[in-house]
Amino acid sequence: MKNLIQPGPLQLSALAAHEQLDGGALQDPAGLRSLIRESWQRSAGFKANPDNPAAPLAMDREELEDYRNQHPLAAIMPVINKLLVQPSHDSGLLVAVGDEVGRLLWVEGDPVLQRRAEGMMFVAGADWSEATVGTSAPGTALALGRGIQIAGAEHYQRAVHPWSCTAVPFHDPDSGAVLGVVDITGTDTAVAPHTLSLVEATVAAAQAQLRVERLQLAADLASRPARRRTAASASRAPRAGGKEGSLYRNSLQLLGRDQALLSLEGRTVVLSARHSEILALLSTHPDGLSAEELSALLYPGDGSTITLRAEMVRLRKVLQQLHPDAVPGSRPYRLPLDLVPDSGQVLSCLQRGAHRIALEIYRGAVLPRSEAPGIIELRNRVSSLLREAVLTDGSAESLLKYADLPEARDDVGVRRAALRLLPARSPKRAAVVADLERLEAELRA
Repeated sequence: MKNLIQPGPLQLSALAAHEQLDGGALQDPAGLRSLIRESWQRSAGFKANPDNPAAPLAMDREELEDYRNQHPLAAIMPVINKLLVQPSHDSGLLVAVGDEVGRLLWVEGDPVLQRRAEGMMFVAGADWSEATVGTSAPGTALALGRGIQIAGAEHYQRAVHPWSCTAVPFHDPDSGAVLGVVDITGTDTAVAPHTLSLVEATVAAAQAQLRVERLQLAADLASRPARRRTAASASRAPRAGGKEGSLYRNSLQLLGRDQALLSLEGRTVVLSARHSEILALLSTHPDGLSAEELSALLYPGDGSTITLRAEMVRLRKVLQQLHPDAVPGSRPYRLPLDLVPDSGQVLSCLQRGAHRIALEIYRGAVLPRSEAPGIIELRNRVSSLLREAVLTDGSAESLLKYADLPEARDDVGVRRAALRLLPARSPKRAAVVADLERLEAELRA
């Protein structure tokens, strides 16, 4: 097979170090990155054979179908497919998703590359753990518990030297347990610096989606009679890591909602509009706010701290019933635990340059009907930064997706930008032109 990367200094060092491997017995390879050297040492301890031509198949097709259909990662495959798999078809890359012990469950992407990868059994159902194949991005990422890039000859198995890969573990968004790993394999693009950021951002978006689905499930269950709720919880609620009561991360859904959805340690409640505003402000000020500061952010005009204190008493009662450890302190008002707002996830993605993922998470403006000054500021910041990112770096698809948002209904600039990027014969151009004609007619009226 033709090499997919050009051997640089690290590759030459790794190739030289391989000469010191004798049937899997590790001597003292020099010139390797420390994490690769340590992984090789683990691989040798596992008796992994660097001369094995392929990974072993751990599950046949029937076993694989049953297993992955029931696996927690099945729920996030639409996100992985949209953000990684679809773009990979024309980019010479493969996208693999494995379970927590390194068995590949899905391998998708460039068809030509898929056929080549079959030669080393980089296929669904194969075992790519460190214990089996030695150093590889999926197995080593799981061993280290963090994202990793492995290029060419840094792989322990010589058959994998033509390939490079980037992998990031997928942690349960609530319990923190490792559920699996997401991997990109292929050319030198697979280990470009931006590739690691892309996979990390995709994993973050998939974790956010999993959390949202659990919150929605919890909200649905909460509205059912107690007997049915108990039965449904036992049969449908996702479990990870064997921890009772730790399935839900502390989170706050603000986007596109007039009343926030709060989840604390597995219990979920829809907040009043005012309580939604208070928790949104406190979650974005982890160091706390004085009564005067919070009042100024909460009430238009001259806010009353007396009114605020009365509202905080009511909020504390709600939180006390939901989770005693979540009751805010005073002087300053501060949350005693981390509360992750979905608006914060969008801002985090934008800071990493991952506007496509930010757009996936974004479900509308922050508490759109709120008139609290602090909420208006947060709403405008999230919305304007997202719009700017999409206009600056977005594809035609991203621009059209943004144009479908309620806040972009009359956005001429976004539609003109999409029109410039759409191919001349795209069937989507007609709808964009019609929207622009409507908006221009309204402006002339």
